[in-house]
Amino acid sequence: MIFIAVRFTVRPEHADSWLSLVGPFTEATRAEPGNLFFDWSRSVDDPHTFTLLEAFADEEAGAAHVQSEHFAARLAAMADAIAETPEIINVNIPDQHGWSAMAELSPRG
Repeated sequence: MIFIAVRFTVRPEHADSWLSLVGPFTEATRAEPGNLFFDWSRSVDDPHTFTLLEAFADEEAGAAHVQSEHFAARLAAMADAIAETPEIINVNIPDQHGWSAMAELSPRG
C-alpha cells in the first residue's frame, strides 16, 4: 500500500470553500480502481490548515493517480488557493491493504 499524508495551508479567503474546491478531485480520485481511501480533515487549531490522508493499492495505482487528468487539473486550481507549498509524507507499506483495527482500544459493552 502507498500511504500519503499531505498538509495544505490555505489562504484565508479560500479556507471556507476549500472542500468545495477539492470536491470534484476527491470524487474522481475515490473512483480510481486502486484508491483505498482519500479523506480530508480540517485542523481544530488552525482553520486554514487541511490534511489529506490517501492510500493506493500499489505503486502502479499511485502512478496512475498522479498521471490522471483530474490530478493535473486540480493542482492548477489549488495553486491559487494555497498559502504555501504543501508538506507531504509518502511511504510504501508492504503487505498492508488499508486500515487495520487498533489493538489498544475498543468500544465498551
